[in-house]
Amino acid sequence: MKLEPDVTMPTMPQRSVRTADESPRRLTLEEWAALPEDEPGELCRGELVEEEVPDYVHEVVVGWLIHMFRGWVAPQGGLVGGSEAKFGVAADRGRKPDLTVYLPASAKPPRRGIVRVPPDIAVEVLSPEARHVRRDRLEKMEEYAAFGVRFYWIVDPEARTVEIFQLGADRRYARALGATEGLVDDVPGCPGLTLNLSDLWAETDRLGRNDPQQVQ
Repeated sequence: MKLEPDVTMPTMPQRSVRTADESPRRLTLEEWAALPEDEPGELCRGELVEEEVPDYVHEVVVGWLIHMFRGWVAPQGGLVGGSEAKFGVAADRGRKPDLTVYLPASAKPPRRGIVRVPPDIAVEVLSPEARHVRRDRLEKMEEYAAFGVRFYWIVDPEARTVEIFQLGADRRYARALGATEGLVDDVPGCPGLTLNLSDLWAETDRLGRNDPQQVQ
């Protein structure tokens, strides 16, 4: 089942990661890239901001997509990366997409350090918190477009939707595909890739139910 094309944009503020004295923690891109691996946060207007803490359904979706992408693009010479790679999307902004793909003919990222080469595909898997939804649908959409990411995927496990936005000549995204279930074999920018969304949601259905006492 496919949804109708659409266009999405503007920006929303994010909450800064602050020290004990409540002053914003300001960093350059290089300082942010040099933080220890276990130091969380993305960089927004030079301030370290909190990032989402993924739950298990988020990780199941990311793992499934990595498997699908690698099986399709790796034999052709492309690359698939996970969620801890740091991208310098602007002079004062650093992001960590849930998943990125570099197609075979594209320039590739460096082995180490901050990545300034835009991927062909960036994927964000939505978490239910409103502030994370706003960030992925508004702020990151604008930032990835300016950075030059050709295709931006937003996957919503709760709504069971996959949306693909394609970058236009005006450096704005327009929705090229919206799907909810079944086979998708005309994936924009990915000739030969087939997604079985029914299989994806069946995999998330294997997860246990939430304990109401543990839900925040």
